[in-house]
Amino acid sequence: MQNQAILLAKRPVGLPGPDTFQFVSSDIPEPREGQVLIRTLWLSVDPYMRGRMNDVKSYTPPFPVGEPIRGGGIGEVVASRHPAYRPGDLITGDLPWQLYALSDGRGIRPVDPNLRPVTAALGVVGMTGLTAYFGLLEVGRPKPGETVVVSGAAGAVGSVAGQLAKMNGCRVVGVAGSNEKIRYLTEELGFDAGINYKTDDLRSALRDACPNGIDVYFDNVGGPVTDAVLFQMNDFGRIVLCGQIAAYNLERPEVGPRLFPLFVMRRLCAQGFIVSDFARRFDEGLRRLAAWHQSGRLKCRETVVEGFERLPDAFLGLFRGDNIGKLLVKVAEPSQPARA
Repeated sequence: MQNQAILLAKRPVGLPGPDTFQFVSSDIPEPREGQVLIRTLWLSVDPYMRGRMNDVKSYTPPFPVGEPIRGGGIGEVVASRHPAYRPGDLITGDLPWQLYALSDGRGIRPVDPNLRPVTAALGVVGMTGLTAYFGLLEVGRPKPGETVVVSGAAGAVGSVAGQLAKMNGCRVVGVAGSNEKIRYLTEELGFDAGINYKTDDLRSALRDACPNGIDVYFDNVGGPVTDAVLFQMNDFGRIVLCGQIAAYNLERPEVGPRLFPLFVMRRLCAQGFIVSDFARRFDEGLRRLAAWHQSGRLKCRETVVEGFERLPDAFLGLFRGDNIGKLLVKVAEPSQPARA
């Protein structure tokens, strides 16, 4: 059997296409002293990965052209010369898009054997959940009785952020791109209202759904959705800038309404953040998220694409709005049950 990898073939301009990715085969490597050989089981595809395809200065280095794309994953240790890991252990961390990969233990950690499903380690009890947890609670600082609007609300981060806002006693309104997603938000996750940005008039729909204005806006999208929300913000409102997926594939920055006078008149605060800003508190966040998830208070849905070869199309599906909740690619089944 051969190893397979998916490389970044070239830096895309606009929306990536098939020529952005290159499939290559090689021999399966052998671990050296201090290394483990990991067989990939699951890989996460996330919007931030589009930014790493560009050769620009950012909070994390760009993907090198000609090397495997990387992202969150779950794998099984199949051979180990590392004292902390044994064959059969499940790990999660930053993994290359490969069937098999070597690691020296940095950037990976064991998966909690009590976690069900195990893929929650890539979603609600992983970086996705931590992003929502710290973004909403530390940057947005919602208070009971306030109104919170979440864009990209049916996505992996947005769906968790909205639920956390409900748990904090807020009125929560989600903006998403289909009626199916709106039903998911309101009927399964307990959002108070949902707005379909593709069919509803955003300004009037926001006025109807937020009769007392908007106190906190958790922004995953940017673009016209954010423009519409800003007009409904209350004095001293907080805007949490988590993602701007509407702009990720633009060849030139989009020029929208000049809205900074609103920030002055209403004394608004907009703050961008990166989840790694809170790295020292990850254990705290993971403990709380795991407890809420285990108790059923924090729900999650996964959209699963099967097959390593479908990774590029699954990634592009993020920009088509294919997913509800966390978008994952299932690469393989574990060879043996995980040990407790």
